[in-house]
Amino acid sequence: MQPLEGLDAAFLSLETPTTPLHVGAVLVLDPPEGTRSLFSPTTRYAQIRRVIGQRLHLVGPLRQRALRVPLGLHHPVWADDPDFELDDHLSRASLPTPGGRVELDAFVAAAMSRPLDPDRPLWEMFVVEGLEGDRTALIAKVHHAILDGVSGASILAAFMDLSPRARIVTGPHEPWEPAPLPGSTRMLRYAASSLSHQPARVLTTFDAGVGAIADLGKHNRELLTRGESSPPAFFSAPRTSINGAVSNRKRFSSLSIPLDDAKLVRRVFGCTVNDVLLAGVAGGLHRLLAARGEGVERALVAMVPVSTRPEGAVEGDALGNQLSAMLVSLATDLDDPVQRLLAIARSTAVAKEREQLHRGRLLGDLAQIAAPGLVSRVARAVAGTRLFDRVRPPFNVMVSGVMGPDFPLFCAGSRVEAMYPVGPIAEGVGLNVTIFSYLDQLQFGLLACRKLLPELDQLAASIDDALGELVGRALDAQGATG
Repeated sequence: MQPLEGLDAAFLSLETPTTPLHVGAVLVLDPPEGTRSLFSPTTRYAQIRRVIGQRLHLVGPLRQRALRVPLGLHHPVWADDPDFELDDHLSRASLPTPGGRVELDAFVAAAMSRPLDPDRPLWEMFVVEGLEGDRTALIAKVHHAILDGVSGASILAAFMDLSPRARIVTGPHEPWEPAPLPGSTRMLRYAASSLSHQPARVLTTFDAGVGAIADLGKHNRELLTRGESSPPAFFSAPRTSINGAVSNRKRFSSLSIPLDDAKLVRRVFGCTVNDVLLAGVAGGLHRLLAARGEGVERALVAMVPVSTRPEGAVEGDALGNQLSAMLVSLATDLDDPVQRLLAIARSTAVAKEREQLHRGRLLGDLAQIAAPGLVSRVARAVAGTRLFDRVRPPFNVMVSGVMGPDFPLFCAGSRVEAMYPVGPIAEGVGLNVTIFSYLDQLQFGLLACRKLLPELDQLAASIDDALGELVGRALDAQGATG
């Protein structure tokens, strides 16, 4: 048995029927020129299935179940699934005509609305046929307990190649023989042994928390001296119509923009690419709320996940979640897009300073000492009572960015033409925007509660327009300076 640690366990405990905490990726596969007529959809499916089957051993958790300790006394454990069958996790589907972006996005929304089976390994994939241009999509859906955005790229890499010719992957020396599942008695003994160390962990975390509070107070005084504002706090975000109790029905919308556009804005206005992306989301939400006739006097707040992995330390065996989070003002109370961008850049800079004070460990430490049974009951009570229909959300939107490869990838002989990420939705927060860079594009995946954001496609178009406006202002500024 391998215990789930910290945030990995928390993502299982926080899951509710309306907020399944899985993440995903949508890969659009384009077969090599001249081969479209040679391979039927059945042949392509067989190729993809063969590659996945041959490489499953590279990602151990894909053949393991998360077993919960009786009564929720301690964190779950990973254990081999003796009933594992690949075909329980890989399936075929076909899009209705014409098989365009709208049809693919609708399929992704339906797939992401359904929770994973807790009695099986926590993942599934869909090979989706019928895309226009004789293309195929591979949709991967994996529970957040297994990975974060950075390690998710590592998992995908196991099934990718650098050329149409699949690389030779050496199989395990011995056939996989799953160990028997542990019984309740063994699980309770594990919980008792682990809990015996809990008081020391609680004390260590308490000491770290007191130190973090003192550091944050000192940092706030320094900001005041510098004439700068403190980052937003949890539950300081304004109430808006995109926030509230979420439903189990989702919408998905994809968007792609040139990476060079974001780099141009970054260079001209002296910020980061991440600041530009946040400004695009802010501009889109500003337009959406204005179209709804909704005036929001206070700036919206974004929760931005931050990787705590050491630089360059991502390897195939470094799965799990190594994350912290920072809250950033989206400056939606400013109408001018450039002023909004600069305000966001200042907010992210201050938030990053604050993150460095506790090195991103506090969130994981708190998750490690939390009792899973209690966390799960609280999460379900919050969802069941629709609490966030009456109180402020912890933040308004989640926005996450992951840097991907700038070289082409291939899967089962087909070129990966696009790669759209899908992030999870939190209770009270009706929108997740995740961005993945691939080749020369920034590819957005927007997942939203259908009740709170039925016009998600309109929001995607507004984000595109807001980014285009920033590019236009950057070109004007560049031209003015010669």
